[in-house]
Amino acid sequence: MVSVTPAGSNVPVRMHRAALVEDAVHEVIERRLRNRGWKPYITAYTGYGAPGWARVMGRVLLARPGMVRRRREKLRGWRSFTTTPVSGAVVRIEIGGSVTETRTDRSGYLDCRVKGDLDPGWGSARLTTEGGAPVDAPIRVIDPSVGFGLISDIDDTVMVTALPRPLLAAWNTFVLDEHARAAVPGMAVLYERLINANPGAPVIYLSTGAWNVAPTLTRFLSRHLYPAGPILLTDWGPTPDRWFRSGQEHKRTTLRRLAREFPDIRWLLVGDDGQHDQEIYSEFAREHPDNVAAVAIRRLSPTQAVLAGAIPGPSETPEMVPSGGKTWFAAPDGAGLWSVLRGYLLRKDDHEPA
Repeated sequence: MVSVTPAGSNVPVRMHRAALVEDAVHEVIERRLRNRGWKPYITAYTGYGAPGWARVMGRVLLARPGMVRRRREKLRGWRSFTTTPVSGAVVRIEIGGSVTETRTDRSGYLDCRVKGDLDPGWGSARLTTEGGAPVDAPIRVIDPSVGFGLISDIDDTVMVTALPRPLLAAWNTFVLDEHARAAVPGMAVLYERLINANPGAPVIYLSTGAWNVAPTLTRFLSRHLYPAGPILLTDWGPTPDRWFRSGQEHKRTTLRRLAREFPDIRWLLVGDDGQHDQEIYSEFAREHPDNVAAVAIRRLSPTQAVLAGAIPGPSETPEMVPSGGKTWFAAPDGAGLWSVLRGYLLRKDDHEPA
């Protein structure tokens, strides 16, 4: 059995005051709930990996006996944030014949790379913690021969959310029922066509949203027939060295990590022009030109752009624009993006995997 240190466990010598207050509050609440008989349970997130290793993610929380199943059912937005994490919980991870132990971080999260033999495709890791029932975490195992993949933003790229305007963002996150969320027209069909044209290609969803809404987003993507794949989110609230986490830095760090882990994959980066996707993707394309096949930007309508705090785009027609050594595509929906993407990505001389 192997023990590993969870990601994010390296903290400054002096913790930020906000983080100290948050930890103290969590400690008091956790102690009181345990005294009332509450038990830990694991929420498993979809991970990814390759033959020989996997990135396993999840969170350990507390719930009243008999309430765990209800906790995993459909919740209105704000309820997903009324959870109590278990810090320092020992979690046992089993993949094939390999067993690894790790501990959750100060917010109850586990995120670690472990050894394990899984065949390309979909596999799973068994997660257990003392006092809680075991759960299986899905793992997308990427074949080493795959040379193309898709990284997609979520907010206003596959799901209409009108971010980042604060009041609308809070309404969409904390109040709106998940079934009331609207999908961006044509994007699910676009992704399915791209995956069918590139067998074995992974789809990874990268967002600045909080891990609390991961189950909601997973159900949304499944209900609207988006290809299944890991959803890489971040933890809201104070960090060891600052008041709040940086969503933009989360995206930059994750893109660089994926480039290191899968150096032979060229990614199609999909985002929108309402936030910072264009800036972040442009930086990544300059730093890792060999890991970027192209960039596709979903152009918001004038109304959506205003709600998102962006300047409305000048055109509603699809377009292909060379920029920074990479080809950038822009269109208002999935059908428009497919009309300009297919001719480029399906030419073998321009794109190896197709």
